[in-house]
Amino acid sequence: MKKIILLLILTIVLFIAGCDLGNQSNTETASSSNTGEGNDVLYVIEITSEGFSPSPLTVTQGSTVTWINKDANEHWPASAMHPTHAIYPESGGCIGSKFDACKGLKEGESWSFTFNEKGTWNYHDHFDVSKFGKIIVE
Repeated sequence: MKKIILLLILTIVLFIAGCDLGNQSNTETASSSNTGEGNDVLYVIEITSEGFSPSPLTVTQGSTVTWINKDANEHWPASAMHPTHAIYPESGGCIGSKFDACKGLKEGESWSFTFNEKGTWNYHDHFDVSKFGKIIVE
């Protein structure tokens, strides 16, 4: 429950402040809070008309990543490969794996996913398959 509240507060603060996390190094974390425990770091990926930022993003196993749509168009983050969304090994979700927002995110909306499996996980925008990103889970 605390993580959900923190993510909601982070989403509101980022939306209001219009933070630009895209200028960070490709493998740095988009972190606004670090309590010293790997799973308490807040990872945020912004979705814009240009794509996903940062990408790639390196996180520790068990970390939660939040995607925030900063674009006027809807975007749908989902595990690669299009259209099956089945590369991430946890089954479930709406199409192929749990790593799937299962809907388009409107401007200002966010979606979060916890990465329980180590590996390199490619993802894409289901509405625009030319936009893709990568999460590296260590």
